[in-house]
Amino acid sequence: MNNPLSMPHIRRITVAGLSRTLLLALSMLTLLPACSDDEDNTVATPASPDKITVPQAALSPEGIQYDEANRRFFVSSRTQGRIGTVKDDSTYTQFADDARLVSTIGLNLDANRQRLLVAVSDNGANTSRSSAATRQKLAALAIYNTNNGTLSNFVDLGGLRPTQNHFANDIAVDSQGNAYITDSLSPIIYKVDTQGNASVFLENAQLAASSGFGLNGIVFHPDGYLLVARSNDGTLFKVPLSTPANFSRVTTTQSLVGADGLLLVDNQTLLLVAGSQSTVFRLASTDAWVTANRTGSFATGAVSPTTITRRTMDAYVLYPYQATSPRFAITKVKF
Repeated sequence: MNNPLSMPHIRRITVAGLSRTLLLALSMLTLLPACSDDEDNTVATPASPDKITVPQAALSPEGIQYDEANRRFFVSSRTQGRIGTVKDDSTYTQFADDARLVSTIGLNLDANRQRLLVAVSDNGANTSRSSAATRQKLAALAIYNTNNGTLSNFVDLGGLRPTQNHFANDIAVDSQGNAYITDSLSPIIYKVDTQGNASVFLENAQLAASSGFGLNGIVFHPDGYLLVARSNDGTLFKVPLSTPANFSRVTTTQSLVGADGLLLVDNQTLLLVAGSQSTVFRLASTDAWVTANRTGSFATGAVSPTTITRRTMDAYVLYPYQATSPRFAITKVKF
């Protein structure tokens, strides 16, 4: 009983040791939830795909915009008129349709005002809705609520010059919410304010095409002017918002024939889709777009590229293929 190694004494030492061990273990456990929370709260952003092929027959989309908030692309349709959305898994969903949407061309997503602006025209591609009254006469701006797909306004543009041919093509929106729409068959840029009032912003014979399509892609520059491309010869114009009649040509040595969609990446960088050249050009300017130089190019192949949109830090170009194609594609641009 007087043995120092008797069982009661051993039990006391063991309990004390266990107590210290348990305290150490508990102190370590208090640190684990913080690490676990950090891991749980880190949500990896899915990698953006290099190419999305969409199995929609004869849709022939002309315009595209990326909706960051809902992780989807908006696309128009030259041949069917309806507007749809595309997810990364190639799922196409109809977003909106209306009998007046003969052919939908350029799109502009005004995310701050929850608006999708749609250029509406008729060049005969939609055989089910085209008519003698609208063919090469229709030019309109349809405005949709991006939250629910309802049509909030349908603005007639062609009626401002009823005797001329028209093809509303692309759209830019300035910081005040005014929309500017190019006409490819008349040398006109229209303006539609936030109340839906339409006017001729600029009309000048120098903007006209000698043949084929004239004015096409258009973007708003935050320094207070528009950059506008003419398809037939690739001329790039700079149009001040305050004095549009004082427009000028941007000097560049790169041929931009076939110019279509434009994307202003930053104040000094512009991406331009030259459809007939099957190329996306990257242009840069250091003198407020008095001149511009090519700084890169992306070859699309013979896929009839039309226009381009920003997705976070990437740019995606639209391949409508032929009007009767069983699919279309959205492809990441890589310089």
